[in-house]
Amino acid sequence: MKIKIVNQSSNPLPEYKTKGASGMDLLADNETPITLQPMERGLVPTGLFVEIPEGYEGQVRARSGLSIKNGITLVNCVGTIDSDYRGELKIPVINLGSEAFTISRGDRIAQLIIAKYETVQWETSDVIEDTDRGTGGFGSTGV
Repeated sequence: MKIKIVNQSSNPLPEYKTKGASGMDLLADNETPITLQPMERGLVPTGLFVEIPEGYEGQVRARSGLSIKNGITLVNCVGTIDSDYRGELKIPVINLGSEAFTISRGDRIAQLIIAKYETVQWETSDVIEDTDRGTGGFGSTGV
């Protein structure tokens, strides 16, 4: 599948780094370094604009290395880029680490996954079918 992309940054386009990779790294395109103190949030520009086809979405996810090594993750866990969004891709990050963290232009800050989705129409009902699990949730299966 081909997706139109406008790159207003000086960074290369997102790309898959390995044959089995599902995500492409998104690179920061900030003019000056962004330093986040512990528990501070920030919005990191990428300089990218995409035209995602209807029936697909972009999923922006944290990079596992940044998360485990530095505590840098996404404010909203997984960001959604809808097919009708045409603005710049900006990454909402938070520093959950114990030290300040600086983001410079070109840093790999998140990853982008393009995924197909289905839309639904609700069918109202007075009851839904029961299952063996029933209403058990939040660790009810022992995990």
